[in-house]
Amino acid sequence: MTGGAALTGRVRVTGAKNSALKLMAAALLAPGVTTIEEVPDILDVAIMSEVLRRLGCEVTYERTAGGGGGGRVVVDVPEKPSTETDYDLVRRMRASISVLGPLVARCGTARVALPGGDAIGSRGLDMHISGLERLGATIVSEHGFLVATAPRLTGTSIWLDFPSVGATENLVMAAVLAQGTTVIDNAAREPEIVDLCTMLGAMGARIDGAGTSTITIEGVDGLAPVTYTTVPDRIVAGTWAIGAVMTRGDVVIERAVAGHLAVALDKLTDAGAQVESLPDGIRVAMEGRPRCVDVVTLPFPGFPTDLQPMAVALAAVSTGTALITENVFEGRFMFVNELVRLGADVRIDGHHAVVRGREKLSSAPVVATDIRAGAGLVLAGLVSDGVTEVQEVHHVDRGYPDFVEQLRGLGAQVERTQRPG
Repeated sequence: MTGGAALTGRVRVTGAKNSALKLMAAALLAPGVTTIEEVPDILDVAIMSEVLRRLGCEVTYERTAGGGGGGRVVVDVPEKPSTETDYDLVRRMRASISVLGPLVARCGTARVALPGGDAIGSRGLDMHISGLERLGATIVSEHGFLVATAPRLTGTSIWLDFPSVGATENLVMAAVLAQGTTVIDNAAREPEIVDLCTMLGAMGARIDGAGTSTITIEGVDGLAPVTYTTVPDRIVAGTWAIGAVMTRGDVVIERAVAGHLAVALDKLTDAGAQVESLPDGIRVAMEGRPRCVDVVTLPFPGFPTDLQPMAVALAAVSTGTALITENVFEGRFMFVNELVRLGADVRIDGHHAVVRGREKLSSAPVVATDIRAGAGLVLAGLVSDGVTEVQEVHHVDRGYPDFVEQLRGLGAQVERTQRPG
């Protein structure tokens, strides 16, 4: 990409990656055809589709014209799905572990390979396992697989040591078919949790408290397939918003929900941006150089850890000095060495980054280490002099549909030189 162009125009956000994958897993809870709208056309969706196919489901994806890189997933779930997921798929995407709860709840057993995913820090499965054991499952680890068995799960009280999104989702999906009432305390509150619970409610589940720290689930005997629309992707929307500020542009982000990005948008306002909530999304505009703002990542409703690389990139070209504190994933600063190659002045001290802003960055070849780091490096390249090359962009493909095409639609000078193999 060649730096120097301001991002201007309109861009449409499709459904949230972090929700769509879990909605696809939730389809396992009901035999029959479940249709999920606004699913991003990304690599992770293709992987999850194959996970479901190997469990015996028929899965099709139909792209929607003008949908901003989104489409429709149709999952036809058999009466008796398979209960084992293959390592060759699960190792490529951590979200595959989300089939564990639905399988053990519906089938009484599951054999799920231990997952892989982004190298951004340890994300153990202890809370998934202990929560399912509280529900009555017996779980053992053997030969790289988690094997869970339970004739019928039983409602219980569960306290999460940390408001883990993945553990909350897995336990909610398991509890909806458990006998009796389950209460999950210190549950995650993210919009994607609310989205999952809303779809489960449409399927016939009885859930109260989604979006709060206490979720109560009254188990039912069975669920029915539905047609459901995925919540807009707040991380993609936040990426476009930060990109508009970094490049001193003016972008309308269609379908973005301001309430899902309240803290991030407040930070952009503090940086000097004009942020306007619209009936169909949000508008973010910036005149002149932004001011540095301090950022602390926290579980929702705090500043999202997934936007932290973009926050560091923003600070790198802002006036003043910013302190960026990472409280969620200890490995999230791995990309900083690549940002420094672009001329950024960043010093790391534990889970803090001190960023001294510069007027411009300097182009160089850099390597994406995960989804969000890749997007952050692309934004940094847009404010660098000369031509910047971001390698290993298959990471970006896992979270951003049509990223290059949408960037070009906003006026960026960017092209893709090689598709992933």
